[in-house]
Amino acid sequence: MPTPSARCSAPLAAVTAAALLAVTGCSGSGGSAGAGPVGGDGGDRNGPRGLASQRLDWTACKAPSAAQGGGTAPSPLPGGVRWQCASMDVPLDYAKPDGDTIELALIRAEARDKSRRIGSLVFNFGGPGGSGITALPSFAPDYETLRGRYDLVSFDPRGVGRSDGVECESDKQLDAYYAQDATPDTAAEEKTFTKNLAAYASACEEHSGPALPHVGTTNAARDMEMMRQVLGDKKLNYFGISYGTELGGVYAHQFPKSVGRTVFDAVVDPSQDSEQGSLGQARGFQLALDNFAKDCVSRGGACKLPGTTPKEIEAFITGLLGQLDKKPIAGIGPRKLTQTEATNGIAQTLYSQEFWPLLEQGLDEADAGSGALLLALSDSMNGRDQQGRYSNLQAANAAINCVDSKDRYTVEQTRAKLPEFRKASPVFGDFLGWGMMSCSRWPVPGQWPHPDVSAPGAAPILVIGNTGDPATPYAGARAMVDALGKGVGVEITYKGQGHGAYNSGNACVQKAVNGFLLNGKVPAAGTVCS
Repeated sequence: MPTPSARCSAPLAAVTAAALLAVTGCSGSGGSAGAGPVGGDGGDRNGPRGLASQRLDWTACKAPSAAQGGGTAPSPLPGGVRWQCASMDVPLDYAKPDGDTIELALIRAEARDKSRRIGSLVFNFGGPGGSGITALPSFAPDYETLRGRYDLVSFDPRGVGRSDGVECESDKQLDAYYAQDATPDTAAEEKTFTKNLAAYASACEEHSGPALPHVGTTNAARDMEMMRQVLGDKKLNYFGISYGTELGGVYAHQFPKSVGRTVFDAVVDPSQDSEQGSLGQARGFQLALDNFAKDCVSRGGACKLPGTTPKEIEAFITGLLGQLDKKPIAGIGPRKLTQTEATNGIAQTLYSQEFWPLLEQGLDEADAGSGALLLALSDSMNGRDQQGRYSNLQAANAAINCVDSKDRYTVEQTRAKLPEFRKASPVFGDFLGWGMMSCSRWPVPGQWPHPDVSAPGAAPILVIGNTGDPATPYAGARAMVDALGKGVGVEITYKGQGHGAYNSGNACVQKAVNGFLLNGKVPAAGTVCS
């Protein structure tokens, strides 16, 4: 968590003791803010240079690239259905539609019942920075019911993975960057911290400079409108998770008449600026940690951590992090576990209640002097594989967030806000407070204080809030409904833990979502699932 972002979200796609894989999330976008729409509401049906009429060449999917996180080609779906991949051309700069183009990477699994096929269902799983090419096959079993009548489609947004992915520092440099002290306590540590931020931003500019102004959410939404047309759908049917809800909201704002059956899950609060979002996350992660500690205490002697009350367990955690600030411990190979990486690893496990046992185990092992598990969890959050290769997850995350947000905080401004962050979370406050500086040296200006998602005239959008969500706190769902405007957002509540609701397996949530997406049945606003 060296440079956390106000709109981060990193659900674990799969975690075992031997292998950890993550798909991360945050939020943002911009670039060419004054350009007109592409197709949809009043635009040219064929878009810039007729690109909306292009035909996609769907072929067997290759193994994910290093930038996408590596691994093997996706396994066939039930019934032997194979994943198909294609690339789609879009303008680099929508303000210059006759200029350079870039290729977006797409993936799909065709609907089982073609006679009752509704169309495509496009997914964005969050980030920004997460590869949809790797995420959709990972989560596909959860959406098998929806595949009955939809082609499941996802993509690497611009700047991500195979879609002209942003590049910054080398793997070796990133090892040092993510291990740095991200909560400076002295003037010397502050100087080093800001120097590292500047060096990282400079490396991004050196390796990806021409693309950086154009990788934001506004352009990603325009790309989705192009995608809708290229896929041949009259409306965009969409499932956005975490940052994907912000992307979906920005799409609905730009193209309200193109909104089809749409679900927002793990909802980003569109009304907040960077500071408010970071404070919300501090409270959200602290709430999740409180719930973890309560659960540990409730198990009595079965809990490995010292303490008979939640406060005692949290005091143990803050004490451990304080020790790591002074002296890192053995990690993986020559790499040690630092305070920053331990905090990052703790945060990673709070995205799902399923991973609380890993948190307990990692803290227990770190207390005994072994930081391997917490470091592996931190690596998962940062997109590092076991061979030491980083995906472009966090590079894209930074680039998209920083071209979206206008906020550029100084050391003095950040220092003044720290007491409020520490009050919000004794464990995560300092990290998320200092993380507000993540865009302070960015070479490209940001677009907005917060996104405009107002979408008058759009079709109903199902908005799901999870009361125990650490990364996108529950209040964000109501804020999204209010911002979308009267008659658009339909809120339902899931009383659960972890990041998101549909993938929790809750039958009530899945029934509401499936009924909406498959049959157009809009659930009653205010529905509560537990």
